[in-house]
Formats: sequence, structure tokens, C-alpha cells
Amino acid sequence: MKPVKPILFAFGGLFIIILLIPTLLVTPFMEQSKGKLGEELTVAKSEVQVLAESPLDVPVYRSQTKQIESIPLEEYVIGVVASEMPAEFETEALKAQALAARTYITKQLMNGPISTPDGAAVTDTQMHQVYKNPEELKAIWGDEYESKLQKITAAVAATQGKILTYQDQPIDASFFSTSNGYTENSEAYWTEAIPYLKSVKSSWDKNSPKFYDKKVISIKDFESTLGVKLDTSSGTVGKITELTPGKRVAKVDINGKQFTGRQIREELGLKSSDFTWEIKGDSVVIETKGFGHGVGMSQYGANFMAEDGKTYEEIIAHYYNGTKVSEAEPFLSKYTAKN
Repeated sequence: MKPVKPILFAFGGLFIIILLIPTLLVTPFMEQSKGKLGEELTVAKSEVQVLAESPLDVPVYRSQTKQIESIPLEEYVIGVVASEMPAEFETEALKAQALAARTYITKQLMNGPISTPDGAAVTDTQMHQVYKNPEELKAIWGDEYESKLQKITAAVAATQGKILTYQDQPIDASFFSTSNGYTENSEAYWTEAIPYLKSVKSSWDKNSPKFYDKKVISIKDFESTLGVKLDTSSGTVGKITELTPGKRVAKVDINGKQFTGRQIREELGLKSSDFTWEIKGDSVVIETKGFGHGVGMSQYGANFMAEDGKTYEEIIAHYYNGTKVSEAEPFLSKYTAKN
């Protein structure tokens, strides 16, 4: 056998290198692409939330049918979040709302029903928490029903089985639409001073579409509603004598008669107790800032915080100072043991 000439080795080696070049060039990119794809799949898988089976049913008095409906807890929370907060809100805000809703019903179940028909834990109205079932939501959302329900269900599933506690007890998870720039101390609106319901700044709310409102009431209706007589010659309605920690009206004097800001808001149907007023012609023009009682979590504030990249834990920590996210099971077990 004749020895192979060196030049053949050279050509052979060059041929192999030419064949390998595309593989050598492509392989690192394939590995990189594979790595990114694997990472994306892992992330996607971690974000999938499965709604667990509810540990109990909530007896809800349906105001339209006048019947009590037993609704699985987590399905009830979905219906509350869908009714109390716009589905267009950021997911982290929806998660915060889900925690508040689940905490509210847990505390309600533990303490026993208040102002409800026999056999019901809550009503489906603002007296407790607004709740709408799937059929009602379909009628409201129309073609957007599936996408909105999916988004809210994911937010509820992400917090399932969790509630907010303070000193190992479920909190009064009050919430409202829009602040005047500050939330309110609980005792400034109700009577009890609650340590985690203290006034905090919520400057984001000025961007809410519900931040500002104006109401015009005839002098005659104003006087009859409040049982006062205005001094129209002075052009003033009344003197605000005290403000709350949340910069709302605490006390006001109308021609010698004393009122709280809450009384004025409720009697006149105002959006907020942060108001200014003046007489114009035969009417009283009242301008308000904010929407709601102001105690607890501002829903629009929560959404703006979420838009700024805040997590639901950070939102909760801001509006319910000193609370923590805890398991609901120990508290729900006490309820089921009694029933």
C-alpha cells in the first residue's frame, strides 16, 4: 500500500473544517436560544395559577332574588373583586383587592353576621361587599367576559388561602375608591381607633378620574335637608372649624348649628367629606376631592402604585401599616367547626 501523500491530508483536513464551520457558528446561538426558550417556559409555567378548591361555602343573601345562595369561598372572592374593582386595573392591584375581599369575609364569618337575613353571612350590596355571579358579569362585560374573568381569577388564585392579619387576627380590610391625597384615620370617620387604619399619603390619587366632583344644590333643598337657615347676605355657607388627619372636614358650623364632615357628606350625598362650598345665586355649589370614606386602601391609589411597579405586598403594607399576609385556614376552620 502506497503512503498517503501529505497534500491529501491537507485537503482532507480543510474539507472537514469547512463542513464544521456552520455547526461551530450556529451551535452557540442554538444553545443560547434554547436557554432563553427554556427560561421563558419556566417563567410561563411559574405564572400559571390554579384555583384551589374552596374550603367552605359562603351563604350570600342575593338582593335581587331575595334568596340565600351558597357560593364557594374563592368563587365568592372572584365575584367581589370583579364587582368592586375595574378589571382593567393592574394585576397587582387586583391581588391586593382579592386579599382585602377574602379577609373581609373571613372576619365576617368568624364574628357572625351583622345586618343580614337569617342564614346569610353577608349581602351582595355595599352594606358588606358587592358580589355579582357569572351570569350578571356576562351581562355587564359582554364580549370581554372571558378575558376579564380570566384576569381576575388569576389574581385571586395568586393569593388563594391568604388573608391580612394584625396581631394574629384578621383585619378590618376597609377600602374605597379614591382619596383626596391622604387616607383617613379610622376614628375620624367611625369611632374606633384602629392601629393599622391610619392616615397615609396617597398622592397618586390626583390622577384618578374620580378625584374631583362638583354638586349644585338649591338653597331651598340645602336648608330643608340639613334643617338650617343660610345667611345668604354674607354669601357664605358655613364655617369649617376643624379638619381630620386626612385633610377632610371634621366639624363645620352652619349659622350656629354643628355638623361633622361625615354628616354633611351623607346627608347631601357628596362623594367625599373633603369639600368646599359657596353660594352662587339661588344655589349652593359644593366641590369635593376624593371618592369614598377614605379609610383603608385607596383602589385607584393601589392601581397607580401597581403601574409604578409596586407589588401587592407593597401596596398592602402602605395602606394597612403593620399587617401581614397569613393563612386563612386556621380561622376558617374555627368557623366550620361551629357550623
